Amino acid sequence: MATKSTDASMPFLNVGKEQTDAMLRMQKELLDAYEQASRAWLARVKSEVDLWSELATKLTGTHSTSEAMGAYQECVAKRMQMAAEDGRRLSDDCQKVMQMITRSMSNGWPTTAGT
Repeated sequence: MATKSTDASMPFLNVGKEQTDAMLRMQKELLDAYEQASRAWLARVKSEVDLWSELATKLTGTHSTSEAMGAYQECVAKRMQMAAEDGRRLSDDCQKVMQMITRSMSNGWPTTAGT
């Protein structure tokens, strides 16, 4: 019974707990987003290695300068496409993190009376 009257007489204790819980939720969401982005970027690095390995394989099998130039052109075209995808992914990742922070700050943070 004493606990209930203490909780009622000290509402600031609940506010601190609510803010702590909200902060922990936000940190978990951010860590999850960072982990997901990290996995995507690791896969991207692997695709870069695969691209250049593929070029090396093609170049060893070429018999003319025009074949080599064709292999280079194809590789550069793929690399340019990958760079565009990188930009979109980076923008999406940043936007996702900012939305999480904004949502957390607007919904997860209780306000105290008189603030």
